[in-house]
Amino acid sequence: MQNTARSSGPDSRNCSRTISLLKEHYTKTGQVTALGKVAELDDPFRVLIATVLSQRTRDEVTSRAERALFGKFQDAESISQAGIGEIENLIRNVGFYKTKARAIREISREILTRFDGMVPEDLESLLSLPLVGRKTANCVLVFGFGKPAIPVDTHVHRISNRLGWVRTRTPEETETALSKLIPKVRWLDVNELMVRHGKNICKPINPRCDICPIARYCNYELKRR
Repeated sequence: MQNTARSSGPDSRNCSRTISLLKEHYTKTGQVTALGKVAELDDPFRVLIATVLSQRTRDEVTSRAERALFGKFQDAESISQAGIGEIENLIRNVGFYKTKARAIREISREILTRFDGMVPEDLESLLSLPLVGRKTANCVLVFGFGKPAIPVDTHVHRISNRLGWVRTRTPEETETALSKLIPKVRWLDVNELMVRHGKNICKPINPRCDICPIARYCNYELKRR
């Protein structure tokens, strides 16, 4: 009975149930991602910069770099006036730190000159900033402003396909498919929960299906058996 239900394909109710189970599980563990921690500071600019730092960089490295950068520079104005070498030294451990240092300073300058010192709250404006793609922009909407969006990184893309919610090849395709499938009231939870799940259990290689709280709803686990 259960296998037949899963093979019929995903629906919004099943997605909501699965997200609820993940939320219950990770609420108990108390784990929070790097962006989740920054979101608690209620500073959209800091979320924006942290998300740029996080690109192709591990969570713990992102956290250290973000704290180091904002330990010296508190806002867009101070970063806009900083030397590139200063910024590079503070974020040296993140991937592509030289490119990110230049982008971070330019973002700071554009926030001041184009947006009157305020991080924009719409997707189109965010996408106009250096090194800001759809995932980064959506992260700012979710973690910086609490606006519903679905930031799709490697974890969200992988887990959504493993669950059988989507059959997509790119993050952009996954975002489009998930936005049609997942109820909008659940969008704020998707990235935070799936990043935690991808780091701890649903790993790219050798996922820990034996301890997964949503294994019984997962196509990958069904096929593995």
